[in-house]
Formats: sequence, C-alpha cells, structure tokens
Amino acid sequence: MDSAPARHTGQGGTGPAGTAAVRRSVTAIHPPRRSRADQARPLVRPQRIRRRGGVVPLLAADALAAVLTTTAVARPGAALPPEAAAPIAVLLAVLHAQAGLYRPRLAPSALLELPALAGRAAALWCGAAAVVAAAVPGQALGWSALLSAVCLQIVLTCAGRGFVNWIRRRSALRRPSSILVVGPVAGASAVAAALHGRPEYGLRPIGLADTAAEEGGGAVPVLATHEDIRRAVIQNSVRHAVFTRPPEADEHTASLVRLFHDHGCRLWLADPAGTAKVTGMRVAQPADQLWGYAVQPLLPRSSRPAERWVKRAIDGLLAAIALLAAAPVMGVCALAVRISDGPGVIFRQERVGLYGRSFTLLKFRTLRADEHESATRWTVAGDNRMSPVGSFLRKSSLDELPQLWNVVRGDMSLVGPRPERPFFVAKFAAVHPGYEARHRMPVGITGLAQINGLRGDTSIEDRARFDNHYIDTWSLWQDLWILARTVASFFRFRLGGS
Repeated sequence: MDSAPARHTGQGGTGPAGTAAVRRSVTAIHPPRRSRADQARPLVRPQRIRRRGGVVPLLAADALAAVLTTTAVARPGAALPPEAAAPIAVLLAVLHAQAGLYRPRLAPSALLELPALAGRAAALWCGAAAVVAAAVPGQALGWSALLSAVCLQIVLTCAGRGFVNWIRRRSALRRPSSILVVGPVAGASAVAAALHGRPEYGLRPIGLADTAAEEGGGAVPVLATHEDIRRAVIQNSVRHAVFTRPPEADEHTASLVRLFHDHGCRLWLADPAGTAKVTGMRVAQPADQLWGYAVQPLLPRSSRPAERWVKRAIDGLLAAIALLAAAPVMGVCALAVRISDGPGVIFRQERVGLYGRSFTLLKFRTLRADEHESATRWTVAGDNRMSPVGSFLRKSSLDELPQLWNVVRGDMSLVGPRPERPFFVAKFAAVHPGYEARHRMPVGITGLAQINGLRGDTSIEDRARFDNHYIDTWSLWQDLWILARTVASFFRFRLGGS
C-alpha cells in the first residue's frame, strides 16, 4: 500500500526540524502498484485545482472600488448615473487584465502595481468623461470631479488589493504550498534554500528535480527519475514548480513541463540575470522576485481558455457551413460507395480524443473489413478488398468528409493531432516518448504533421514531434494557416489528377 505523504509541521524554517520534515515528505514515497496494462495509458485530464492565488478576490476588490467611485461621482438623473457602475467595473477589469494585473505573483504588492493602477484609472475615467461630454455636453464632468474620481479610484483599488494580498500572505504562512525546484542541483539548491529561509512566500520545497543527477543528497532530496518526480507531485500535492533555466534546455526538462501542466501546477522561471530566452512557453509579465531572483510565470502557449473557446466556436461554425456546402459532394460519394461496395456507406471506428477520451469517428467506407482487423491493423495500402472508388476516396481524402459531423458534435476540431485507435495509442505511447502528450489538444481532421506529408505509413516519432510542436506554439492564426495549406493541397491533387 502506498504511504501517505508526510505533513509539514513547521513554517519552512532552516533548522534541523524543517530539514527533516522536507526529507520525510519525499523519501516516504513508494512506487504505486500498477498493472501491466496501465503502463501505457492515455494522458489524463489536467486537474482543476483550487488555489489561494485565484483571480476572483482581486476581481472583487477592483469591482468594489469601481462601484464605490462611481457612486461617489455620479448623480441621479445626470449623464453619468449610479447605474453606470457595472459597465465601469467591467471596463476596469478588462484594462487590468490587459496589463497582466491578474496574473499569479509570488510576492504581490499593491504599491509596486501603483503606476499601472494609476494609469488604468486615469484612462478609464478620462474615457468615461469623454463619453459623457459627447452624449450630453451640458452635463460634462468638470476637472475637479474627474480628478476626484481618478484619485478615489486609485486609493480604493490599492486598498482593496492590499487587503487581498495581506489575507493571502497570512493563509500562506499557515498552510504553505509544496513546490519542486527544477534544474541542475547547484542552482536549484540555492533557490530551495531561499524558499526555506523566507516562509512569507508560502512555498515549501519538497525536492529538487534534476534528471541528470546521480544521487539525492543534501538538505532537500534530489529526484533523478521521471517516475520519482511524478510520484512526488501526486503524493505531496505539489502546486508550484520553479525552473532555474528555460524548460526547453533539454528534452527531459521539456517533458516535465507537460507532467506539471497535467497535474495543475503553476510554473515559474527563476532567472538571476533576467535574460533567459524561452521559446516553448509564454513568459508572462510583469516580472516578480524571489529573494533577489528574477521570477516570471511560465504559461503554456496552448493554455489560453478564451482563445480555446474561440477555436471551438470557429470549428463549429466552419464545420456546419462546410457540411452544407459539401452536402452534394457527400451525396455523390455515398452513392458511389453504395453502388461499388454494397450496403454500409458510413464506417464507424473507436478513436482516442482529448485527454484520452474515446469517441466514434465517422468516415466513408473504402473497403470491407471486420471490426477486429480495423482496430489492430496499421495500414490497408495495397489491400485487394479496396475498390477503385475506395482508393479514390482515400487518395483525395474525401472519405474524411463525414468527420465534419464529429467536429460539430465537439468530438474533434478542424485542426489538431490526428486521432488514433486505442490499440495503437497504447502501443505507441509505450515506445515513443511524448506520444501521450498529443492528447492535450482536441484531435483534428488535419494538422501540422499532415500538411508536411506525415500521413499513412510514416514515422510515428516524427508525427508526435510535429503534433507537440503545434500544441506548444498553438495560435488561431496557425490554425487558419494549416487549413489554407490543407485546402491548397486538396486542389493540387485535383489538378494533378485531371
């Protein structure tokens, strides 16, 4: 039976008791019992973790400040009535979000944020005054009222944010969060020592993650294998990971980014010089500091919820339009399959999608095959059961058109890693590092690997590398570019075959 993680009894002091507590929290970890079938499991859905550093308290503080300021300035029946408090609060939240004032901070300070808060308050109320002057010139806000609104907004916002930060610091002192320091032992141990000596950060280092290390030693244990790091994250409820060099410095560190992201950890880069170049992640601003170390939040490029919702909306809209536009072509394809190969126009097959969730993929049938063979046979190239109609549908990719309905249903996206059968997902995940990580993103009809010719019987390792690169550098513009390349390749096939 797995041992339970040791509880931290102190507040992160540097004495022997604090060191012993840290060592027990990691050295008490035992390998979990896993069946042979579990060794190649699909990627799990990232955990939703309730953190102390959420944005809701800061949003509430900013909204309250905006409401109180509007109430003090506005007059019933005037061009700026008290009812304007709600839209002003929303606009203030948008301005603060644009400035990065809701991003996680290790050492938040309302006074350090004062210039940004003052600039946004001035912009907000100058804009409000301009709207009032344009709408009702006779009731425009005077200079004294405008200056009072800006000053009051600044004072109330700073006071509210200061109170939220104070509550968080007290909570962090009582219940520090577990953190792993990732990087070479020499630099990582210095960061861990700084965290041990400063309990006000509310972070308790439980180990150093260095896959190049020989042995664990020193005040904080060294975790040298990927499995030890994974167990430490799970059993110690690790909520933060701080890197002492860019994550893409080596392939082992890059794989740890995916592990931490899958378990809901916040990622940080501690760079003493503040000059590290990060390519696979977005370095969020403003910068922070950890006992003199420049620290910046690291955000995976694929972890943008707002843009993900936009992607889903675009997928649904474009797929619905494409279904209507392609209906005549699909009707011709269905009729050709029915005449050539008999009943059963649509072929259904289980595939693995987002976070390892199975779904039923739809295609036009191109050959007769039993269910077991379809699920376990890798390629059907040269199969004598494939009719000329089936061969044409495969070469032209017209057999993929029914997958537009999978996109409308939400099983797939227009652009993403191609879905694979469960049998091959388990097989490839056991052989090719990084194959599981493809399931961080919704699977798609086309993708970066496909437009680079990686279709059919091609390298799985190359496909996984292209798919993970697409996920790590994902953007809406890249999706549109891939769709344009896909359409262009389809028309090149039509022209070349005519």
